[in-house]
Amino acid sequence: MPRLSEVIAALDALWPPSRAEQWDAVGTVCGDPDAGIERVLFAVDPVQEIAEEAIRLGAQLIVAHHPLYLRGTTTVAADHFKGRVVHTLIKNDIALHVAHTNADSADPGVSDALAGALDLRVLGPLVPDPTDPAGRRGLGRICEPEHPETLAAFAERAAKRLPATAQGIRFAGDPEAVVRRVAVSGGSGDSLFDAVRAAGVDAFLTADLRHHPVSEATQHSPLGLVDAAHWATEWPWCEQAAAQLDEISDRHGWNLRVHVSHTVTDPWSSRFSSPGAPN
Repeated sequence: MPRLSEVIAALDALWPPSRAEQWDAVGTVCGDPDAGIERVLFAVDPVQEIAEEAIRLGAQLIVAHHPLYLRGTTTVAADHFKGRVVHTLIKNDIALHVAHTNADSADPGVSDALAGALDLRVLGPLVPDPTDPAGRRGLGRICEPEHPETLAAFAERAAKRLPATAQGIRFAGDPEAVVRRVAVSGGSGDSLFDAVRAAGVDAFLTADLRHHPVSEATQHSPLGLVDAAHWATEWPWCEQAAAQLDEISDRHGWNLRVHVSHTVTDPWSSRFSSPGAPN
């Protein structure tokens, strides 16, 4: 049975904390470095539901994509929902480790997993990491579908392939426009519009697209925009990351049991379509 410190060293080799954005909060949040690890649970959000799922599984480690304390804190008191997560984890000897923007820009990273879920062929990063001589790391990915398709068909494929959420998939642009090359970025991506335009793609799939950036982008060019739920665009990374840890476990003879949470932690729980709204 490996110790937590050994598993964390392997995870840090996959997603070095030094490659996280300066504002980010990655790494180990809680856990005894000498504790033995038998089961690991991967999830997008380190929320109470995930902590309780880890207890039911008998997991000793949660690997989450999103930080628990992105902006820091002065207390972990259990009368706050984040503090309650910490108390739950520590009481049950469960460690928490976060790989966020260091996993976004990795090779393979979050956007590779998103592209894989959509059966897209990855051509390269949307925003290359200048420290990577191979040119494979960076934010987002430029991709190609197997065959050209309409924007509507591409959006429909995203709706079928990504995990179901209350939001579903929205798209902006000519439904009949032909999509030959696309950009994808897991998580919030409307800060990448300049790079998307420079890439000369036909469509951009990401999450959390806001009114004004979308309005400006659609006025700027015929670029098709596909907006998915934030959680849905990042969940495929959990499967990819779990497979990576499985391979490491096999190589080292650790015999880890690695699980992926299917609990939907997207915060939107339901919706009503406006009468007469376009489909």
